Amino acid sequence: MDLGLDGKVVLVTGAARGIGLAIVTAFAAEGAQVVAADLNEPEIPVVAARPPVFTAVDFTVPQQIESWVADAAAQFGAIDVLVNNVGLAPYRDGFLNVTDAQWKALLEVNLFAMIRTSRAVIPHMVKGGGGALVNLASDAGRQPDPFFVDYAVTKSAVLSLSKSLSIEFGPKGIRSNCISPGPTATPAMDDFLVSMSKELGKTFDETKTHFARDMRQLPLGRMNEPEDVAAAAVFLASAPARQITGAAYPVDAGSHRYV
Repeated sequence: MDLGLDGKVVLVTGAARGIGLAIVTAFAAEGAQVVAADLNEPEIPVVAARPPVFTAVDFTVPQQIESWVADAAAQFGAIDVLVNNVGLAPYRDGFLNVTDAQWKALLEVNLFAMIRTSRAVIPHMVKGGGGALVNLASDAGRQPDPFFVDYAVTKSAVLSLSKSLSIEFGPKGIRSNCISPGPTATPAMDDFLVSMSKELGKTFDETKTHFARDMRQLPLGRMNEPEDVAAAAVFLASAPARQITGAAYPVDAGSHRYV
């Protein structure tokens, strides 16, 4: 199937590792010109016919976001896709132990980065006659956990903002959709599982299976790989998804229990 992404200019935030790097790799494999940003260099090189361009950007600094978007538009002449992926998921001891400073810091990364990057990109998409926004939410946005209380709130806000953007800018040819990943085998998750495996006296693979099947009770019995989330991002940005907007796609092995 031709996804219609060859030569498209795709911006990806939080692109150095995990889901972000998998998204960069997947779009590059489709022939897109990927413009990626993160505070760090990518963990592994991405080899593609159109090599991705990586830039160091602090997504808590509005001026850096604006400059990154403006430079990408000037260099490549258009912005066709924006993947709002950058985010943090700190573990908390519960609502009463999260300070104002922690709330504000997480909102800056998980919500305001999406706000500011989308605000910078959308005028270029309007000028170009349309585009696609793909926004990374989480299953926690609909199934909050006290141990991720502020994270869950930020991801609920991502779901709401994505829907709002789909309504306002749909007439301009811009689609806005979310992906809500469940547990995903990112480097951060792997670190958590390594620690758990030591506590349980199990191997890493045994712990990974135990977490997916017994602790999270995922119907498919396994957690996501980053590539599973990347595949959804590529599809939602593609030509075959041209009638999909305002949606929130769960990629969660069935963890979301509600209709």
